[in-house]
Amino acid sequence: MSAVKKPAARAAEAAEIDTAAEIDTVALKSGNLMPVLGLGSWMLTSDTATRVAHALSLGYRLVDTSGDYKTQGGIGKAIRATGMRRDALYIVTKVEEDDDGYDATRKNLDELNLEYADLVLIHRPPERGVGEKIWEGLRRARDEGLARDIGVSSYKVGQIEELARITGETPAVNQIEWTPFGHSLDMLNFCRANQIVVQAWSPLTRGKRLADEKLSALAEKYGKSPAQIILRWDLQHGVVPLPKAQRPDHQRENLDIFDFELDARDMAALDNLNQHFSALEKLDYV
Repeated sequence: MSAVKKPAARAAEAAEIDTAAEIDTVALKSGNLMPVLGLGSWMLTSDTATRVAHALSLGYRLVDTSGDYKTQGGIGKAIRATGMRRDALYIVTKVEEDDDGYDATRKNLDELNLEYADLVLIHRPPERGVGEKIWEGLRRARDEGLARDIGVSSYKVGQIEELARITGETPAVNQIEWTPFGHSLDMLNFCRANQIVVQAWSPLTRGKRLADEKLSALAEKYGKSPAQIILRWDLQHGVVPLPKAQRPDHQRENLDIFDFELDARDMAALDNLNQHFSALEKLDYV
């Protein structure tokens, strides 16, 4: 059984993502590499194929989806339209908390028209238990080559510990809502101590906090947009952000975060904006 470790270092001191490259990758505990920035597709249901194809043409290589997003068919069309090699892409999908993990993975792949997903997550913890039966289905999917890595979403530290205790395996990823206004460095430190990469859904607060005065001041200082400041903060914490962007200019803007670095004082100032804010009014993992 893999032991769950307690964090030994502050998150800011242990960031594992090297952002010197144009778009770098982070290694999961399996050794598989994941891009450090992706495209979220929740509510990207209008002309999905065209929007995703444009993002891929700009350089996005990670696309995040789920069976309940209603975007998987469009994402599959975009991949086929671009003619990109499958191994050049990183596709994340999710199964629901009341699904059979194996069957739902196969269904998602059918919708995507893909032979495998790079990462399959349990979308959220079930009301009872920690999803150990779903997890066994995901392990079977991985064993059969339908998924390269498996993980969870919106799990608390205790739920990850319990899943590891029951199944003998920690997830490769925990995808959570994560912004300067709502986050937990304790969670980040725990994940890093256990080789769990944190992905951030709705990293831009769904637009609700982008006009914050302190965030705007930092944007002016660095000559960047508030969204770019937040995404850069993610990278420097070793978090993989998954911003949704429908407009081509926003897609391009979100990629333009690899040519500057926030200094330590400004990273701390962003950390201190934390109010456990959630765009959905509940930060599930805190």
